[in-house]
Amino acid sequence: MDGQEQAGTATVERHEFGAEVGRLLDLVVHALYSEREIFLRELVANAADATDRRRFEALTDPSIGAVDSPAVRIVPDKPGRQLLIADSGIGMSREELAQNLGTIARSGTRAFGHKLAEAKPEERPSLIGQFGVGFYAAFMVAERVEVTSRRAGSDEAWTWASDGAGSYTLAPAERETPGTDIVLHLKPDAEEYLDPDRIEAVVRKWADHITVPITIARDGRDIAANEGTALWRRPKAEVSEADANAFYRHLGHMFDTPWATIHWRAEGTVEFYAMLFVPGSKPFEPVEGERRSRVRLHVRRMFITDEADLLPPWLRFVQGVIDTEDLPLNVSREMLQATPVLARLRRAATGRVLSELKTRAKDAADYAAFWTNFGSVLKEGVWDDAEHRAEIAPLLRFRSLRAPAEEGAPAEGESAKRTPEWVSLAEYVARMHEGQDTIWYLVGDDAAALAASPQLEGMRAKGIEVLLLDDPIDSFWPERLDSFEGRKLRSVTQAAAELGGAATAEDVSVLTAAMKEALGDRVSDVRATGRLTDSAVVLAAAAHGPDLQMQRLLRRSGRGFPGGAPVLEINPGHRLLQGLLKRDKSVIAAASETLFDLACIQDGELPSDPTGFAKRVTAMLADRLD
Repeated sequence: MDGQEQAGTATVERHEFGAEVGRLLDLVVHALYSEREIFLRELVANAADATDRRRFEALTDPSIGAVDSPAVRIVPDKPGRQLLIADSGIGMSREELAQNLGTIARSGTRAFGHKLAEAKPEERPSLIGQFGVGFYAAFMVAERVEVTSRRAGSDEAWTWASDGAGSYTLAPAERETPGTDIVLHLKPDAEEYLDPDRIEAVVRKWADHITVPITIARDGRDIAANEGTALWRRPKAEVSEADANAFYRHLGHMFDTPWATIHWRAEGTVEFYAMLFVPGSKPFEPVEGERRSRVRLHVRRMFITDEADLLPPWLRFVQGVIDTEDLPLNVSREMLQATPVLARLRRAATGRVLSELKTRAKDAADYAAFWTNFGSVLKEGVWDDAEHRAEIAPLLRFRSLRAPAEEGAPAEGESAKRTPEWVSLAEYVARMHEGQDTIWYLVGDDAAALAASPQLEGMRAKGIEVLLLDDPIDSFWPERLDSFEGRKLRSVTQAAAELGGAATAEDVSVLTAAMKEALGDRVSDVRATGRLTDSAVVLAAAAHGPDLQMQRLLRRSGRGFPGGAPVLEINPGHRLLQGLLKRDKSVIAAASETLFDLACIQDGELPSDPTGFAKRVTAMLADRLD
């Protein structure tokens, strides 16, 4: 429970961590124990960010006060077994200390634990950055942490303190100037981090490219510990791969290697320096991530904001820096919204990233790694960015099963077991049949399940390739793209006309009418089809309007959908339907219920009445055993 206690004349507030925070502290301290040095990188990076933030806010708010010589100071105290990390940044108020250091999103903590349990030892350090729990890494080396902070523009200072065992305290404090002091009371086995040489090695490894100067107290003097240069302003030929990778890891608090590094200087209508990175691994998001770019905007090397939306939401996985001299240093957030300079920066940066992706896409194996991580995000651009839709389309990749007519007839059941391959729209078009004017696709939740779907039987029989779309966004973007190189995109569930009706000598109209009567408003029609070869039934959508997957999404959302219920198509050549042709309406009615439920299951849907379906199937099996 929270409470208060007296310490001299000051009131010390005692607060309990939430259960989830306590669990997270235990995970960080024990599961990440072998990577202890990252605590220093996290604390130094936080201090540098706070310094940058103060410099920016001071430009438009005189009460904040500028800092003449901003720096992050690291002061080891061997006799006291303490390590101080001090900055002259924006600082924190009492409320901000409690919010930033005393709480953390419960869903994020739970997800962190699950991810940590599944990760290999070498992958665990990157989870610190992915979950934004860097401050808590201090408890890997400290038995107690004290944070004294004064918010710029305020005269009050407060100290947050905790031993990481379940509670923390807040107490009034004194600090002459705004900023933050973090004092780590180190554990006996962490004294190596009181050695200036060891500290410098860690800083140069993880934080050498932080532009705020970092110093280490040594023999009564503050010695520079980082190079602190704006790496992105140096000529590309002078930046080593190792330096670029180190800068990427600092920016994103990651430990992987970037898949692509895009470093250039733009001259012309707008001049800027840029260093952008496409990550080599997919960040884990414990909750649905914010759909906005976090590329950092700098003006003449000074950090301004990471909320300028320098890239569109569908490129939000790209990290990095864009630094321009075409904006004033005292640019306000309001000015950023209105200046045409920002629009030009956005167009140039977006075009450059698209150009890089186009070049890298020529190496199919290399590009597959990128697509696996970020393809679903890139597809969002087809849906919501009309300006770049045509440029994004060639970059899309899909799972696809080549039709067996082109590859040699497989053994029975073999085609459904094949591993789908990645294919671009251009590759699909290049191997289309003569006279084929449609790019066919099937949308669902799993590519492997789609590959085995009865929806593909007719396409396989005619040797037509089908794209298998299994991302949630795949239900939406085809409608916006509509066509590629003059070929329409259409769902296989709307292919009844192209595949034709069933060729049969028998009149099945009596059967289809009886089935439609039995199923009522659950179907809009029951009709014979020629697009089935093995299965008895399949669901279909109308030629116009939403396909089956979109209908399912709309139905689950409670919105309904235009065009009514799905169509049930039957294979009149199947022996089950042949048998029903000879039975009376009561038998047909009972069978229709089960056949419709089977069609739903084949399409990834549960029967509307699972219990009734189970009873009917059980009864049928029992009859077979009598």
